[in-house]
Amino acid sequence: MIIPAQHDIAFNLFGISVYWYGIIMAIGMFFALVCANRLFNNKHPELKKDIILEFAPLIIICGIVCARLYFCILNSQYYFAHPFEILDIREGGLSIHGGIIGGMLSMLFIVKKYRLNFFSVIDPVACSTFLGQAIGRWGNYFNSEAYGFPVANQNWGLYIPQGKRIAQFSQYELFHPAFLYESILDFFAFIILVILYKKINKEYKGLVFFGYLAIYAVIRFFIEKIRIDSALNIGSVPVAQVVSVILFVIGIFGIIFVIKSNTKNPSA
Repeated sequence: MIIPAQHDIAFNLFGISVYWYGIIMAIGMFFALVCANRLFNNKHPELKKDIILEFAPLIIICGIVCARLYFCILNSQYYFAHPFEILDIREGGLSIHGGIIGGMLSMLFIVKKYRLNFFSVIDPVACSTFLGQAIGRWGNYFNSEAYGFPVANQNWGLYIPQGKRIAQFSQYELFHPAFLYESILDFFAFIILVILYKKINKEYKGLVFFGYLAIYAVIRFFIEKIRIDSALNIGSVPVAQVVSVILFVIGIFGIIFVIKSNTKNPSA
């Protein structure tokens, strides 16, 4: 099966181009926040309802700003020469690792305002972030980005237009749809974390969040092994793989900490 390329512009509104990338990202954020809010409400009926939706604008703004800044830092040479393009996110250029940082910062504001347990809020958000990522990755499809090496058999794969191809692979037309692989893995990870959240979150607060870090680190690490359009490499190693290793270590140590803490104080 050949996955055809798609036009990146959805429509024009009063002479302004509206991109599929932005539409898909908005849909992903909407479903992620609604899902996180529902999970939070169901698990914490004693707390104020709809806290996550109440702070949705803050979460979105922090996530987008940090995701953009992270991407621009990784591509600092280009954006130093074109500083005004830092504000232009319509054609892409958002990093999920930066978005994770922004999301965590917004969670800190929420828990401080309502004096909540940090993990009570971030655990459901971590679950639903996988859902948002699974949807959001399709924005890469419309931008013809986040693709892998050329497929060995040029009878199937993702078609990449000539202008979007990496120079050394310009003679190829069909590539591994890395965005699709990650989207599928993110969706399955979402299902796993939701089940985990519903079953053990009351006893093991924080386990879902650290589980998210570890699972996504593994997914991204192996996806980066086949991608050829990574934002920045250190030598031949993509920065995303380095960050993934760090997140995996944090996730594993966090999981161990949560389990040990519960074992020592099971009534907490």
